[in-house]
Amino acid sequence: MNPGFVVAMGISTVFIGLVAIIFVIMIMGAVVRGLVKSEPEKTGAPVAAPAVNNAVIADRDKVVVAISAAIAEEIGEDAGAIRIVSLKKV
Repeated sequence: MNPGFVVAMGISTVFIGLVAIIFVIMIMGAVVRGLVKSEPEKTGAPVAAPAVNNAVIADRDKVVVAISAAIAEEIGEDAGAIRIVSLKKV
């Protein structure tokens, strides 16, 4: 067989397969959209976010040590080289 023919057949097979996968995904998306019930649109005023409770952390020292150890492990530094300035509840 001609090597050019083999290459052309291989490339065309790949692209036909990719196009088939795209169509299958589009069909599956349409089926899932049909099965999932849409949420009703919310009208009215937006709901305010709940107030943040700035309560004191019970064991602040232990929390700071745990956070600094985790950060030090992640970045590969010594835990003593990390300075935590403040903690805020998110």
